[in-house]
Amino acid sequence: MPLFRLTACLALAAVASAAVPAAAQSTSTTFQVRMSISSVCAFTAPAATDIDFGDQPSTATDVDADGELTVSCTPGTAYQITLDAGQNAGAGGITARNMSNGTDLVPYQLYRDPGRTLVWGLTLDTDIVVGTGTGGPQTIPVYGRVPSANFPTGSYFDVVTATVVY
Repeated sequence: MPLFRLTACLALAAVASAAVPAAAQSTSTTFQVRMSISSVCAFTAPAATDIDFGDQPSTATDVDADGELTVSCTPGTAYQITLDAGQNAGAGGITARNMSNGTDLVPYQLYRDPGRTLVWGLTLDTDIVVGTGTGGPQTIPVYGRVPSANFPTGSYFDVVTATVVY
């Protein structure tokens, strides 16, 4: 038996030495992994909901309605949202917003606050809504008011453009 063990050990040693090269060598290098991410903001579905003052009697005053905008911006991206004066504004710009029915106009206003004291306009850093992106949709309320419905009967409308600046 001792001769058998010696032969088995020598055979095992021969196999082990053949598996590992006598003078293994290696070298290393490094490389970079890169990506550049740019900021983006976009109105996302539903981008906006209409402000619908509904059916009102001509005696109605301070008729309120709300809508909303949905914006998505890159996390940490500062943004400002502006609202233009609409398609039927008079010479006063955002202070003269009107809904029209032919030549008849009904004045209204859009606000940034639920108390309807802060007019929403388009002067950056002044009469706009500001925020910081979260990477997901953010809902921004729009508050509207018609001071008086004492105008000729009919259906009135306007189109306002919202812009996000980032």
